[in-house]
Amino acid sequence: MRTRAAVLWPGQSTWSTEEITLDPPASGEVLVRLVATGLCHSDHHLLAGGYPGMRLPMVGGHEGAGVVEAVGPGVRGVRPGDHVVLSVPVPPCGACAACLGALPHLCERGALTGTGFQISDGTARHHARGGDLGVFVFLGTFAEHTVVHETSCVVVDRAIPLEIACTMACAGTTGWGAVLNTAEVRPGDLVVVVGVGGIGANAIQAAQFAGARAIVAVDPVPFKRAVAARLGAVAAAPSLADALSVVRDMTEGRMANHVIMAAAVGDGRQLESALALVGKRGRVVVVNVHSADENVATVSLRNLQSLEKQVVGCLAGSWDGRRGIGFLADLYLRGRYDLDLVVTRHYDGLDALPQGYRDQADGAVVRGVIRLSDGS
Repeated sequence: MRTRAAVLWPGQSTWSTEEITLDPPASGEVLVRLVATGLCHSDHHLLAGGYPGMRLPMVGGHEGAGVVEAVGPGVRGVRPGDHVVLSVPVPPCGACAACLGALPHLCERGALTGTGFQISDGTARHHARGGDLGVFVFLGTFAEHTVVHETSCVVVDRAIPLEIACTMACAGTTGWGAVLNTAEVRPGDLVVVVGVGGIGANAIQAAQFAGARAIVAVDPVPFKRAVAARLGAVAAAPSLADALSVVRDMTEGRMANHVIMAAAVGDGRQLESALALVGKRGRVVVVNVHSADENVATVSLRNLQSLEKQVVGCLAGSWDGRRGIGFLADLYLRGRYDLDLVVTRHYDGLDALPQGYRDQADGAVVRGVIRLSDGS
């Protein structure tokens, strides 16, 4: 079939929105008509060359939701007409050491991400200009249609609007998982969330859900600090330096229990400031993506050792994305998860991608979403 997609070609630094051809789903695969896709900064990172191991050309996008239109042989988990949110970061194999150790988000299949080809057989279903296209994170949601493995599909209730449900795929599962799984926030903890984008906005809601006694948001943009307050943050600061006195006063010098680093782009120079915000056995969770060649960060090793402070990385919320999406969908249906405060702007069609990312860079949105078709 023919459809449209936003493709990153070798040597280019802009998305090329064009017609592509799409093969039918093979064994274990699903054809999905995308209804909406979120604008995650990781896709902009790809555009800027931040993933040098990725094979180009590649269809971007990994935060998507849509309607199943067809299934390949052997598919049992979904059927045509199902509403699905697409799961990241990788369809887990269920058999490698990571999967058997209850760490499916670290499945060894992740080593194949750079090819962008189908996880089932290593070949392409997406094609353009006479060649094969990869798809970002095995999904390629910057498209009107895509073919994915059935284990990337999570069926959700039709009562959940797909044009906001798409953000559960990455921002939702990552933000909530960083708090619940990686940080392991407990009732009574004080949590600092750095960056009030899609992930940070979800992290604030997760911290409140986990019983945090107070949440402090850090973001240089006044609009985002205001959103943080509506989500449950009791205080907000424009920088890590400004947050230091806020947290010190709130805790009589004991400092925070957790800092969630959820800025659009990571900066190793901020790690010492983040560690200064936590007290004894405090944990800093690094969620934001760093440059591939960034390998230096300065910290006080004495404080790290003598106060038993911790720095922990977080990929995709440290959990199986399918489980995370199911959890969040249930919370939404019970009125305990506010997606309308996370998705602050919608755009129509793939041609709006550049504007959406300009708005993100300007701090004008928490999470932007591209509408691609109707949700019926």
